[in-house]
Amino acid sequence: MTYPILIVDDNPAVLTSLNILFSLHGYRCITAQNPNQALAMVQQQDIALAICDMNFRIDTTSGEEGKALFYALRREAPDLPIILLTGWAQVEMAVELMKAGAADYMAKPWDDQKILTCVSNLIELSELSARQLNQHMQLRKAREALANDYDLSGLIYQSEPMQQLLSTAVRVARADVPILITGPNGAGKEKIADIIQRNSSVKTGPFVRVNAGALPLDLMEAEMFGAEPGAYTGLRQTRIGHFEMAHGGTLFLDEIGNLPLTGQAKLLRLLQTGEFQRLGSSQVRRCQVRLICATNSDLPAAISRGEFREDLFYRINVIELALPPLAERKDDIVPLARHFLAGRSISHEALRLLEAWHWPGNVRELQNVIVRATLLAKSDTINAEDFQLTLPDKAKTRPIYEPDEQELRDALNNHATITEAARQLGLSRQALYRRLAKFGIETTKPNGEEF
Repeated sequence: MTYPILIVDDNPAVLTSLNILFSLHGYRCITAQNPNQALAMVQQQDIALAICDMNFRIDTTSGEEGKALFYALRREAPDLPIILLTGWAQVEMAVELMKAGAADYMAKPWDDQKILTCVSNLIELSELSARQLNQHMQLRKAREALANDYDLSGLIYQSEPMQQLLSTAVRVARADVPILITGPNGAGKEKIADIIQRNSSVKTGPFVRVNAGALPLDLMEAEMFGAEPGAYTGLRQTRIGHFEMAHGGTLFLDEIGNLPLTGQAKLLRLLQTGEFQRLGSSQVRRCQVRLICATNSDLPAAISRGEFREDLFYRINVIELALPPLAERKDDIVPLARHFLAGRSISHEALRLLEAWHWPGNVRELQNVIVRATLLAKSDTINAEDFQLTLPDKAKTRPIYEPDEQELRDALNNHATITEAARQLGLSRQALYRRLAKFGIETTKPNGEEF
């Protein structure tokens, strides 16, 4: 532990006793005998946590002095864990201060093991929160840097898995190599392909999108490579194929795993030579195309079943980008939901439900659920019941919701004090301050006053 424990008590014997107890267990302590000394110490240095008496005069048992010190410390150091000690039981005040963010409230004489366990847990939690805050700030800076340096096509995301995938995608975008995007249906594979195209060396060229799995088997060759008049019944003019359309740009072949073996063979030849022939023509043509493929299939398994050519797999899989399902990037759910809501208000319970849902249909399912809810909602605010999603009982009991940046700002704008904003969000003042710091949100009103 780097920072010391602050012990505040007017009784020197208490200061000495606690100092010895914590020192024996490896903690460093500093002491103060009155609130003024304690505030000065907090202003001058970083403190791991504070243990504060509630009364500082022999003839006082009301706890008002300790209460005033608590709120003063909270204003000075919003994230500082504070344990309150008292020789006089004041239940109502204990409840008030615990709601306001006190870490614990213990009676004198204290239990050594209990106070040691409490201190150990609080310090571990504070160190974890500090690491998480640092990680979040680093991720936020990385997201901002990526958005400044590259065209991300308006992609909405906040999660670390998406940050890592996008960092790789934009790095390889300018390389003239085939890219394979894997991931479940509805996760956003086409969006990733669009971002690659926008940051590629052929970004000014055409970007042709083809669902390879939807190509009719008897017309697949004509669709992909083109056809001359008379090549099949009813064709009276030259048909330009998708590859020829994409010349000088990018061809995105979605659901490549569903391409029939005959189509796979012709695609392999084109990738090897850059040459193709329109259906019904003997003329060899050439095209230069950046190829991006996508699939939700397990291609190695398809190879073992003889359903996909191994040589084609290695041709299209120079770079693989594995897009995780929405259930594995929970931090993206609320930002995406707010984007799809387009300014429509939503309740806290509804957001909790969205974060708890497993989203088998991924981003596409999330969008559809929100569109349905906005059409069927009985009020201006979207509520949990509007989504028509039913969670298992275990999921309902988990603490699954975390307010996002916009919700924090709204809470501050709608209330005159931090306490009221925290109450609306179901948080303690200390927890709210931590989240405001996480997003870099100032707690200063437009007129310069502090909340």
